[in-house]
Amino acid sequence: MKPAYRLALWLTKKSLASATILASSGSRGLIRGAQRSSAWPEVWSLQVRRGVCGVGVEEGGEEEGVMAGGEEADGKKPQHRAGKKKGGPPPGPQAEPTILREGEADILLHGNDVFYNKAQIVNRDLSIAVLRAFAAKRQEEHEESLAKKASRKSKGASAVNGKENGGAQEESASSAVEGEDAKTSVSGSEVKGEDQGVEMKEETSPSGKAEEEAAAVVAAPVEAVLESKIAKPLHVLEALAASGLRALRYAKEVEQVGSVVACDNDKVAVEACERNIRLNGKVALAKVTANHADSRIYMLSHEKEFDVVDLDPYGSPSIFLDSAVQSLSEGGLLSCTATDMAVLCGNNGEVCYSKYGAYPLRGKYCHEMALRILLGSIEAHANRYKRHIVPVLSLSVDFYVRVFVRVYTSASAIKESPSKLSYVYQCVGCDTYHLQPVGRVATRQGSTRYMPGTGPVISPDCKQCGKHHNMGGPIWSAPIHDADWVDGMLRSVTAMKSRYPAYNKIHSILTGVSEELNDVPLYVSLHSMSATLKCTPPSATLFRSAVVNAGYRISGSHANPLGLKTDAPMEVLWDIMRCWVKDHPVKENSGETPGKVILTKEPEIEANFKKVQSATSKALASGVARFLPNPEEFWGPKPRAGRHLTSKHIASYGAAFVNGTLRAEGKPPIESPAAGDGAPDAKRQKVDE
Repeated sequence: MKPAYRLALWLTKKSLASATILASSGSRGLIRGAQRSSAWPEVWSLQVRRGVCGVGVEEGGEEEGVMAGGEEADGKKPQHRAGKKKGGPPPGPQAEPTILREGEADILLHGNDVFYNKAQIVNRDLSIAVLRAFAAKRQEEHEESLAKKASRKSKGASAVNGKENGGAQEESASSAVEGEDAKTSVSGSEVKGEDQGVEMKEETSPSGKAEEEAAAVVAAPVEAVLESKIAKPLHVLEALAASGLRALRYAKEVEQVGSVVACDNDKVAVEACERNIRLNGKVALAKVTANHADSRIYMLSHEKEFDVVDLDPYGSPSIFLDSAVQSLSEGGLLSCTATDMAVLCGNNGEVCYSKYGAYPLRGKYCHEMALRILLGSIEAHANRYKRHIVPVLSLSVDFYVRVFVRVYTSASAIKESPSKLSYVYQCVGCDTYHLQPVGRVATRQGSTRYMPGTGPVISPDCKQCGKHHNMGGPIWSAPIHDADWVDGMLRSVTAMKSRYPAYNKIHSILTGVSEELNDVPLYVSLHSMSATLKCTPPSATLFRSAVVNAGYRISGSHANPLGLKTDAPMEVLWDIMRCWVKDHPVKENSGETPGKVILTKEPEIEANFKKVQSATSKALASGVARFLPNPEEFWGPKPRAGRHLTSKHIASYGAAFVNGTLRAEGKPPIESPAAGDGAPDAKRQKVDE
């Protein structure tokens, strides 16, 4: 420790109110106003003038317990982030950290040291809405369990009481058969026991004993009964915490949460999380714990311990799924996000297969297929431990997918898992698709058999256009939402709109989900079908009315504003389009295009385009928005924490974000070239001869 720092600490220990110390030429800077903290001597409060001294002390010197001499309060050397050498040149002047408030939680932001994305506010609000619904559902299940236990106990007490009464009657009958000598002995014992009063009668009466036991079962202590009626508080794990914002919001906004473990493998993130916990006061300090560990190892070492596990990684969650399904308690909630949409939507099919065990197809339904691939992967991991999943809400939002599933243990239920998975055959010419179930459940004469799926469901060539098929999957083909959960969340969110910063967005998403056909996998695109036929598309209302008039159901999709989910076969949909083209002819095209081949066939049904009320979206009729525009530019993914930002990132993240991050890190901002200042255009310019 340098002499100037030793002098500063000596003056502080002597309880001087203020001291100004000019460091010697060998010191790093100026330390002013060394004062005693209110938590003396546990916390040192050294006010450091930023930009003049380069001492490694956080704001106020209290955040990390680091003293001005470059040592921690316990005498240990401070740990440096990987890649930064000790004793190097002092960093340049850095901006003060900013305090960001989201919901009821506050966090400190300082550049790009810890990952934070404003666009994920929708993700966090939806997670809080699901967590509140899960807590309410868990309370209902707890009360039902208590009622069943009480019913079993009362039946058992009645059976015991009846048995004891029967034994008493048998004993009284046998004693009546005995002779006068037995009566005399009994009367003598009664005279002898007069001084003992009622106490002797209670000991010798078996029926009285049975009544006491029954009363003890029914009349349990009132306090214990009242306590048991409330389910235990939720134990939550945020496996990839970063700044800890999500964990803090869980702790402060969901009353049923008892404890939250914010885990991260990055020491810088854990330190930031600890600062944010202290920033949020008593509730956060009591409920949230920051933990520096590999989340996979941590979850494996806490098997079936957590009621809720939240996975929100930067990219794919595939490496965390196996340990996550093991760390959940019975009926626990797994919340999982995947942001590697390029992989899940078919741009890198081989990578998707290596991560999730399914091959994606590049169809118009790719966003819902991404959801179902993720669900199928979670189910496969759970099945290895005799567990299975029940999806409650599955969403495709902005640039990611987010699923909420409950995990149960049942060796018999996992036998149905193959019947919940399907392969997808998609025509390369007209995008017609068919599903091939992996397994099926057959019930005959009260017995259930689990058998392989029957097939093939298609011929080698497409019946509509004659092209071949691509095969993808397997995907989750069972329902991806729980309608009761969605309706309950929609009511709860509407009643508590002031507590959701992104209320408009999550209300629109839940409204779209509530109108979906839950038992219909994937969706078709009316514009894609019209493009195949090269015709003017009918309005969505007319097309939906034609499907309803044909005797089928149809709805929109939350994943795509142009998507239509229907249980009508693809043959019926193409017949409806053929009837539309007859009334709205298209131009003749040369060549054998898929659309031309489709139109050469006559429709097998006569489409009725008369408008019907049931074909119209209720939300659309009532003026409720379902698809809102992004609130600002560059509303999308952000760079990984610690990444060096340059001018090439401006096109992806915007100049405001890049320059704001650079300023916070003490670096000069980047001037983006303005149009007309000699900057080359993105498109190649035509050269005059």
